[in-house]
Amino acid sequence: MLRRCFWFVLFFVGLYVCAWGCGGWTTYDEYKCSNPNTTITYNNFVKGFLDKWCNYCHSVTSENRRGAPIAYVFDTYASVVALKKRIFLRSAANNITMPPGPDDPPLEERNKLAEWIVCGTPR
Repeated sequence: MLRRCFWFVLFFVGLYVCAWGCGGWTTYDEYKCSNPNTTITYNNFVKGFLDKWCNYCHSVTSENRRGAPIAYVFDTYASVVALKKRIFLRSAANNITMPPGPDDPPLEERNKLAEWIVCGTPR
């Protein structure tokens, strides 16, 4: 049992060190809005991004949420804005832990999502 715990802890310490040593995650507070007059809106990009990449697990109508917590639902503009920091941390900019693959959104789309979030979440 002790040996199993040791390897478990070692794995997660290694994962943490690699994540921070290899560039790590970008936090919402670190990412600055480079375009305050962004043309990216919820209606012209974000809703489609979420429908394509996220809502098969993060919708109230999902038949199989694949373990996604019920608190993380992205069906409405209001729910997305309320969860914007969490969405940013998991899926925007260089944060790639969601969706869990194997197909992932391209970096260009993740950067657009990041811009939308940090530049005021225009509708």
